[in-house]
Amino acid sequence: MSAEATNPGAQISRRRGLPRIDLRRIGRAALLGPTSRGRLPDAMGHVADAHRAHHPDADLGVLHKAYVLAEASHRGQFRKSGEPYITHPLAVTLILAELGAETTTLTASLLHDTVEDTEVTLDQVRAEFGDEVCYLVDGVTKLEKVDYGAAAEPETFRKMLVATGNDVRVMSIKLADRLHNMRTLGVMRPEKQARIAKVTRDVLIPLAERLGVQALKTELEDLVFAILHPEEYAHTRALIADNATAGDALAAISEDVRGVLREAGIAAEVLVRPRHFVSVHRSGLKRGELRDTDFGRLLVLVGEDADCYAVLGELHTCFTPVISEFKDFIAAPKFNLYQSLHTAVAGPDGAVAEVLIRTHQMHKVAEAGVVALGNPYASVESGGTQDGTGSSAGTTAPAGGAPESAGDPQDGERADPTRPGWLSRLLEWQQAAPDPDTFWTTLRADLAQDREITVFRAEGGMLGLPAGATCVDAAYAQYGEAAHGCLGARVNGRLATLSTVLSDGDTVQLLLDKDAVSGPSPEWLSHARTAAARIAITGWLAAHPETVGLPAATPRAALAVSAGRRDVANAVVDLPGATVRLAGCCTPVPPDAVTGFAVRGGVVTVHREECRAVERMRALDRAPVAVSWGDAPECRVTLYAESFGRPRLLADLTEAIATAGAAIVAATVEPPSEQRVRHTYTLELPDAAGLPGLMRAMRDVPGVYDVSRAQHPATA
Repeated sequence: MSAEATNPGAQISRRRGLPRIDLRRIGRAALLGPTSRGRLPDAMGHVADAHRAHHPDADLGVLHKAYVLAEASHRGQFRKSGEPYITHPLAVTLILAELGAETTTLTASLLHDTVEDTEVTLDQVRAEFGDEVCYLVDGVTKLEKVDYGAAAEPETFRKMLVATGNDVRVMSIKLADRLHNMRTLGVMRPEKQARIAKVTRDVLIPLAERLGVQALKTELEDLVFAILHPEEYAHTRALIADNATAGDALAAISEDVRGVLREAGIAAEVLVRPRHFVSVHRSGLKRGELRDTDFGRLLVLVGEDADCYAVLGELHTCFTPVISEFKDFIAAPKFNLYQSLHTAVAGPDGAVAEVLIRTHQMHKVAEAGVVALGNPYASVESGGTQDGTGSSAGTTAPAGGAPESAGDPQDGERADPTRPGWLSRLLEWQQAAPDPDTFWTTLRADLAQDREITVFRAEGGMLGLPAGATCVDAAYAQYGEAAHGCLGARVNGRLATLSTVLSDGDTVQLLLDKDAVSGPSPEWLSHARTAAARIAITGWLAAHPETVGLPAATPRAALAVSAGRRDVANAVVDLPGATVRLAGCCTPVPPDAVTGFAVRGGVVTVHREECRAVERMRALDRAPVAVSWGDAPECRVTLYAESFGRPRLLADLTEAIATAGAAIVAATVEPPSEQRVRHTYTLELPDAAGLPGLMRAMRDVPGVYDVSRAQHPATA
């Protein structure tokens, strides 16, 4: 397969009217073209123009210096395609420059292969370009030592992840490096093309998605699509060619949109964005027969956030909205920093167009992701800009990150304020992965999660989790290994099992036993969706093999304990000679407001006033009997303890009851239902005043989430 055949991105560029860069010509100019002293080499002209377009005040002197070193060190080296090797770092740097990368990243990009393939050393790079450039070059150099054999991949990509986490610019360079290699992959054997394409598909494309670098991600997808699915790619390419005029339908709608926004006084730029090959292919699978408007989208760019919603209102007023297509990623940004409003509207002729609405800054971040955030370690106090001497991004906390002051690396770790929250989580669990194979398996599974949800913590804050995550995943995302003591959860205020699947926008309160003597159950593994949860649970179970298969993990038969009943009725009724009995449905105790009703056998049953049995008696016109409490302090009460099942729970509860000075008259433990257990205790207290303290002591037992008085017919 030729490089042209594996480069659908080039077709897209020409279709959009962008100039095609002749890298072979640039390479020859780099080796043969004259360069005047103090002037940037001719081969760097494209890079300089692209860089100045994003950073007009950037100092190109350091790029000149880096280019001279790279050109001299790579002189005489050639790529397998026959091009001078300098064309590769030039192409990688051009890709990053077009994305808006700052000068430090571009400098490191020009030098990213020098330490690996030439006599240049890291000490030389540090001496001439500083610690930042040296750090980036070193990080990329480590990633270049990739053996695509099956045994080498896991450990290599573990190192890649660590390097990425310490500075996301390392991965930015790596992604641009892979993009250029994929563009020129046609000179390699088909089996090697397929092997590299699969690694790109499984790891690098998902990482590009999560870093928000959509411009790289979409072209990588098309290149991989062409190699791994040549027939589908050829069909899609022919489909796009056969519908070359499909953009006319979107162009007509875009004119209508411009007119609507012009009349509303909203300054906006309306563009037609053709879909890339993979997007068209997916739309075909989803819709079947494609419409003219399915080959592209409308992009509306405005100045301020409020303008986005103003545009949305005008579109939904003047066109027919497709409500199911509306998504608000401005109020709730995606995990990869992406912000935009998505909607779809139907024109008068019924043609439906998808519309993306965002500000110019949102668009920059949507295309370039973390690359658009500049140098995260530049000091704001220095007053620099994003040209590498300083960066406003250093004080901006994007979605999933937190602002931290830039500082010198300590023990190889760097506090990166642009690091997405998902990347921080990956860095945490990769350290706990027991071996490279486990890491590789869990990494691919985690990256395969292409959609993330946001859940809210009851105590404040948010958690980003992959779609399909459960309460188990939320527990480990929030508490780490402390989640081993998680007893249950409340989802949107209601008790829920740990296996409950969470939805976007749910509020989660995790019930944690900080002093738990037990740990996670093996069945938690079947509920865990995130790598962090699975690795933590597996590690705990491996370290505590004696806990696996405990009887507490299986349903138990109802357990009844009786300590010999005796009548205790510290109540006086206004009915001489009657026997007094305290109702088992509500077990009244002093100083409860009570009333009585005469039943057969000369017995008066005493109920609490709020007992449902009292309502039923009055509905039957049964005459109440006046009741008052006597002087004896002792009383009997029935309590329900709701808990999550765990080993030694019954022993801990009975110990708490005994410590409070109460005697157990009867107890029933029902079989577990969805990890929840109900205990029913009939207790005899020496003094009714001790009841509130007893109930608090029972609630403090790990695993118990509620203790209440009996409110319906007792089972004891």
